[in-house]
Amino acid sequence: MTQWTAPASQGPLQAHVRLPGSKSLSVRALQLAAIAHGPSQLHGILHSRDTRLFAAGLDALGAALSPIDSDPLRVSPIVHTRENSVNIDCGLAGTVMRFLPPLAALSSAPAHFYGDEAARARPLVPLLKALENLGAHISFEETPGCLPFTISGPLRVPECGWVEVDAQESSQFLSALLLTAPLLDAPLEVRTPGRVVSTPHIDMTVDALVRRGCRIEKISTSDYVAWRVEPGRPKPLDEVIEADLSNAGPFLAAAMLCGGEVRIVNWPETTTQAGDAWRKILPAMGARCRREGADLIVHGPAAKAFTGVDIDMSDLGELTPTLAAICACATTPSRLRGIAHLRGHETDRLKALASGLRVAGVQVVEHEDGLEILPQPLRPAAHRAWGDHRMATFAAILGLRAPGTTLDDIAATSKTLPTFPELWRACISSGQNA
Repeated sequence: MTQWTAPASQGPLQAHVRLPGSKSLSVRALQLAAIAHGPSQLHGILHSRDTRLFAAGLDALGAALSPIDSDPLRVSPIVHTRENSVNIDCGLAGTVMRFLPPLAALSSAPAHFYGDEAARARPLVPLLKALENLGAHISFEETPGCLPFTISGPLRVPECGWVEVDAQESSQFLSALLLTAPLLDAPLEVRTPGRVVSTPHIDMTVDALVRRGCRIEKISTSDYVAWRVEPGRPKPLDEVIEADLSNAGPFLAAAMLCGGEVRIVNWPETTTQAGDAWRKILPAMGARCRREGADLIVHGPAAKAFTGVDIDMSDLGELTPTLAAICACATTPSRLRGIAHLRGHETDRLKALASGLRVAGVQVVEHEDGLEILPQPLRPAAHRAWGDHRMATFAAILGLRAPGTTLDDIAATSKTLPTFPELWRACISSGQNA
């Protein structure tokens, strides 16, 4: 691969950034449109590698979709129980390998799931165990509990009326069951014992179901939290997808490191996206945030100097690589906690972040569930993306303070933001004339 050289800071920014739709909201809208009781129209769907794979998987399962870059994208739902075997490429997308197996297992016809080499290490066992308890039959080609595998059904609600799933490694295990539950033959209670990570994504799933007319009730006991979902297809959708607030993070980080201001166009007033937490995190470090009409404007701190943070990121794991890069440039140490589950993402993100920080000259202590970051003057380094879009943008942020920083695979950003290199250069170059 051609090495990409990260642009360095050119002075205080004056940038306007318009981001494409949220991947998390896009895939939930796609799946609910595919199981609705009529055709849907979706505006502003993200078109990236993950959403292309997700749409292709829905198409294989019987939905009919216009091309992913259509706007609006039209979806005709699955109307017949599938009778043919299918092959579904997951790439490295957690949503494909987790959201679509329950949908595929509604049929007795087999569905074969496979993906990139790195996808074979991503955790799936809690979800697949729950699906087996609902009647699925699963055979593994290599390592039990991992891709590639073949699954068939049909799924049935057990006599007890509930199924348990451990969501400590990924909230997607729980979301996957909730999104398919409306198509089952009876009410299903999905129970989650212990800690649930990334709870904003659960809230996003529940909100998406409720807004489409699905009946869902949250139940809390001393032993578990559960969601009871009544059967019934969701309503057809005509929806505009919000901008991706997690992908806004690197551009807001640029305001922190370069000074000046960055405006994110169309920041929602209220949202279930975890990325909305930037509005609290960055001011706590020294930035100023304000709304102007529909936009969010972040002003970098005076003299580009800001303090570190000590924060539990268990609900905000996807923001960790960006925040780690910001913390590397702070004036005081930082501690990012509660993120052991990041070891099961596109790569072991905690290990990759610790490695990336060290080669850039930063002192870091890697804990089982987090990182301690002790800032030092950054030095240029050759970074690896590890096939992970968040690690690619992490390196780009460090490059702002370390001219000559390179990255082996900027194309990894195509997973959720294919236009990142162009958007990034435009953002940073705004500092030349500011």
